[in-house]
Amino acid sequence: MTPGALVLQDGTVFEGYVFGSEKSISSGEVVFHTAPTGYQEILSDPSYAGQIVTFTYPHIGNYGINNADNESRAIFARGVIVRDYHEAYSNYRATKSLDTWLKRTNVAAITGIDTRKLTRHIREQGALPGAFGSASLRELQLAAKKEPGTAGIDLVKAVSTKKAYSVGSGKLRVTALDYGIKSSIISQLATFATVTVLPADSTSEQVLASRPNGIFLSNGPGDPQTVNYGVQTIRKLLGHAPIFGICLGHQLLATALGGKTVKMPFGHHGGNHPVQDLSTNVVEITSQNHNFAVIESSLKDAVVTHRNLNDNVVEGLRSTLYPAFSVQYHPEAGPGPHDARHLFTAFKSLMEQT
Repeated sequence: MTPGALVLQDGTVFEGYVFGSEKSISSGEVVFHTAPTGYQEILSDPSYAGQIVTFTYPHIGNYGINNADNESRAIFARGVIVRDYHEAYSNYRATKSLDTWLKRTNVAAITGIDTRKLTRHIREQGALPGAFGSASLRELQLAAKKEPGTAGIDLVKAVSTKKAYSVGSGKLRVTALDYGIKSSIISQLATFATVTVLPADSTSEQVLASRPNGIFLSNGPGDPQTVNYGVQTIRKLLGHAPIFGICLGHQLLATALGGKTVKMPFGHHGGNHPVQDLSTNVVEITSQNHNFAVIESSLKDAVVTHRNLNDNVVEGLRSTLYPAFSVQYHPEAGPGPHDARHLFTAFKSLMEQT
């Protein structure tokens, strides 16, 4: 492996070894993810566009990469940071190593990093822009300083589909607005519906032309305040059909209902977040990936339905005027846990009752 370094925008330096793509500099907003498994699904999640993912679990790569678990058509993350990369993998489903996959998708990674120290630094300072690679420290420092991060940048149009397409053959019709939709979400919806996936900038007229029984607002990357075209479309769709939103879709629905969002210090990225359903008091362990959150005091025509027990962040809401609800976390949970998959059944029931 080639010696390299990670430089954060505040000047902090970590030394390591570069693998994956051979490009000398990769830059983005550095975040950490706490899941012990699922690195393939995490890296192929479009919600990580603009970010460099740090895995807190120390051993990454030891079960390889397979052909079935990709969540999108590409890796949209800017890079990967690990403590200990394993080139030798063991899994009957695997077809290639993580290194090979990263090379084919032109994404770089760095290993040998003290990820515990890096994670503590991010928790104390907040998510920071950074750059890593085999370039000189001076070049990496300049790249880190120039990196804008994710606030105020529309990353959705880079990950959304350019053309409409359909999946499934169910009697119900769901139209999904693709802000960075994951394959596992489409798979869950397709178990009971014919799913028509439309580009993020589709108009309300285009959505309604598909005669949907329900409208789905997908996950996606970046700052919800930059996706005003999505908010305007959602406002026009309210009341026409039941709406279900996940992650960015949750934030856009909240904004359409009069709410506001804020960037979190270091976000929620992991598969172990406890969320309480306020109507039943049931606690579910959830998969999460978001840097922005809904400001509870800003909500007007909605009530909070779920709350994160770690920091009280709003994790779900329901409109008081329309058949519309959303959650901040990922009930499809590719790769897991699956505690909240019942929300897809709730969406199906809402469509059948409306």
